[in-house]
Amino acid sequence: MNSPIRHSLTIPFEHAGQRLDQVLAGLLSEYSRTRIKDWIETGQVLVNGDKLRPKDKVLGGERVEVAATLGEAVAVAPQPIALDVVYRDQHIMVINKPAGLVVHPGAGNEFGTLQNALLHMEPELVQLPRGGIVHRLDKETSGLLVVARTLKAHTALVRALEVHDIEREYEAVCLGVMTAGGTVEAPIGRHRVDRLRMAIREDGREATTHYRVIQRFRGHTHVRLQLETGRTHQIRVHMAHIRYPLVGDRVYGGRLLLPKGASPELITILQGFKRQALHAARLAFAHPVSGKPIECVAALPADMRELLNALALDAGVKVKAVVGSEKVVVKKAAADKVVAEKVVAEKATATVKKKAPAKSVKSRAKAKPKVWAKGRARAKAKSKK
Repeated sequence: MNSPIRHSLTIPFEHAGQRLDQVLAGLLSEYSRTRIKDWIETGQVLVNGDKLRPKDKVLGGERVEVAATLGEAVAVAPQPIALDVVYRDQHIMVINKPAGLVVHPGAGNEFGTLQNALLHMEPELVQLPRGGIVHRLDKETSGLLVVARTLKAHTALVRALEVHDIEREYEAVCLGVMTAGGTVEAPIGRHRVDRLRMAIREDGREATTHYRVIQRFRGHTHVRLQLETGRTHQIRVHMAHIRYPLVGDRVYGGRLLLPKGASPELITILQGFKRQALHAARLAFAHPVSGKPIECVAALPADMRELLNALALDAGVKVKAVVGSEKVVVKKAAADKVVAEKVVAEKATATVKKKAPAKSVKSRAKAKPKVWAKGRARAKAKSKK
């Protein structure tokens, strides 16, 4: 079912010289610029009775009529697939995605995706782009994803992602023993030959990944990573670029390497680890409607815990605990009527904090110079040499 959208407005003169899509995105802030651009291109926006292009400049004083529909662009069938809902209120929900689940349908993956599952759980999400999904994880990456339940929340979350106002932290297990953490600043673009892969390219899009060591083993390192940008395969490409590819990454990691003298148990686990050892462990952001800071944390899945236990046993050490809780914990905020639903989930936590809004990566770098700013300075110094 499509929802009719009707708006009549006059463009203020102070916007003279600006692009039509840019102006309307500001005047109709409840819709994303991408959606407005699509409406213009499909003739659902008339300016003084004429169809214009998104890039056309306005003079000010024009009368704009919007007669559009809000519906799904591609039919996606709902499917009954169990989901681990870490947090839910009127406007958003946070999902702890298991490894092996594709986020949205594509070539070769028409069914059995997160979007199929969301549409079965909440059929009204059919009105939102991609069922409310605003960012993605690779199929074999586990962890947290935020999903919009309303158009207002969807627009706000998309904009927050664009300006890097959503903190995303990951845990990974890398091949090789790191001496210290740091920052990778290397542009990423599509591989020139293999179009299914990404690569470091001078003409690629800016990409920045911060990383720090959680624990070292004999031939591997457990790391925490934080993204400033969100390019396709960013962590996998960056870690391979600095010669610490992720365990199990068959695309960027090369052949399997075993520590000298590895136990039979460790060899079996490493050989049987068939996905990249990467988990989206933490999301922190301002609620798209209330503005209240929200932080969600999901502990490592069983396969990564088993991998770390085997590496620790091989090295004769104990695994350092990073995240751990047996239930979801959400504090209700009466002021803005955030209603949280307690959902049983293995070792996952979600908290609504009563403090200042979540910091961006850049502001966090100033607050923790020993972790982020120091690594960034080291990376920049290397690039100047």
